[in-house]
Amino acid sequence: MKKNNEKVEKSLKLLAKSSTIVLIGVILSKIFTYIYRVIIARHFGPEIYGLFTLAFMVTGIFTSLIFFGLGEGLLRFIPLFRGKKEINKIRYVFKFSVKFLFFSSLLGGLLLFLLADTISIKIFHNEGLIIFLKIFSLSIPFSIFLGIFLSIIRSFEKISGHSFISNILQPAINVLFLIFLIFLGMKVNSVIFSHLLSVIVTLSLAFFFCKHKLPKIFKKEHLKKETKKFIKRMLISYSWPIMFAGIIGTIFYWADSFVIGFFENAKSVGYYNAAIPIVMLLMLVPSLFTQLFAPLITREFSKRNREIIKEISKQVVKWIFILNLPLFILMFIFPGTIINILFGKDYLIATNALRILSIGGILSSPVYIFNSLLFMIGKSRLFLANLIISSSVNIFLNVVLVPKYSITGAALATAISWILLTLILFFETKRYLDIIPLRRKMFRVLLASIIPTILALYLRANLTASLISLVSCSFLFILLYVFSMFLTGSLDKNDVMILRTIKRKIISR
Repeated sequence: MKKNNEKVEKSLKLLAKSSTIVLIGVILSKIFTYIYRVIIARHFGPEIYGLFTLAFMVTGIFTSLIFFGLGEGLLRFIPLFRGKKEINKIRYVFKFSVKFLFFSSLLGGLLLFLLADTISIKIFHNEGLIIFLKIFSLSIPFSIFLGIFLSIIRSFEKISGHSFISNILQPAINVLFLIFLIFLGMKVNSVIFSHLLSVIVTLSLAFFFCKHKLPKIFKKEHLKKETKKFIKRMLISYSWPIMFAGIIGTIFYWADSFVIGFFENAKSVGYYNAAIPIVMLLMLVPSLFTQLFAPLITREFSKRNREIIKEISKQVVKWIFILNLPLFILMFIFPGTIINILFGKDYLIATNALRILSIGGILSSPVYIFNSLLFMIGKSRLFLANLIISSSVNIFLNVVLVPKYSITGAALATAISWILLTLILFFETKRYLDIIPLRRKMFRVLLASIIPTILALYLRANLTASLISLVSCSFLFILLYVFSMFLTGSLDKNDVMILRTIKRKIISR
């Protein structure tokens, strides 16, 4: 028991350390991503912003299909082989994935290029989308190989490198290319080509990182033919359901924008996508932990340390809840102010959509942890079935609600389907792993938020909406929230241990 406690403490410290690194990266990523989107939305208007969103969505669906789920396959098998010190198997799964995806990515890019006219005119009734899709199709092979190298980097737990490349470099390069091309006078083409160029440059950097930091994976493997066939069969058997899960997951994510684009127009898609990136901030906190959480628990699973996995899962879900709750409350109380500050008053039509989506976002934020636990035990086909069910509900509700309630109906449909998927995954985690990743003290955290929420409602009623008032209110809210958590005894020994570790590091510096 003492040994297990030490391992849990060590793992949590590692997660906290990696999450701090990822936090910096994700914050910068969000800043650059919002700058990129805000420039497009404000400089070119809702129509072009909507076309950009639709092109990004369609390309994402094609990329998910072509990737064949091998990114997730690498994330599962490389940590398993690392735990058993089987470097030759790691080399083989990497080289097989590269060869397979080289041909499929070229085919997929060509297919999207040829179908660009049909998709733009027959489905979205907008000829302006054609050029977006044709240029975006050229980015597919580069995006696929970028995904491979990022999966390799994560699998070897090089979290700082992964965070720097995916969270800082790529979005920063996006913004730089966009501004530079606008300066050159390329107008709308600056939006299209900035995306393509940023993917190419980021891929080059990811490749050189792997070549320098992980040179051993590029060496020749020494395995028998029977072993190679067995590994290939395992990898494909695990990955193909994730391919369909990736496609359906992309459809699940973009169903609302797709249906809005089909029944209404690109401008409505632009309005709606002022709310979506804001509510995605609630996914920021889970992403801080899942960068390392998945390979860490997979490695512990290979060593049959189930109790350690159980404790880590509970603690991480609690941390996600603690950090996301104030963000949700502020988002729910000040949706119009946030939209106006970021995107401008033209996008205030998305205020109610943001409020509804924020409810779905906070309730579904642990979904990444549940996913990682099911993938850990190889339940990729079960996850595919879950996505089929929730995506079907999402599409059905969007088709019913969007024609009647426009973007508010899309938000309601999406929030319901997010919550449904989370509930399904929660009960499956209980069934297959006998893990309920919730701590009782999470209820105390909820109680700790009551007084700060009352303060926020009072300030909203008595202050003029502005950036200064929002920042001031957020600062007071968080200050009172932290104080209330200590007052209600919301923190357990693991929370205190992490806080003391952080305090010691700050003092030592």
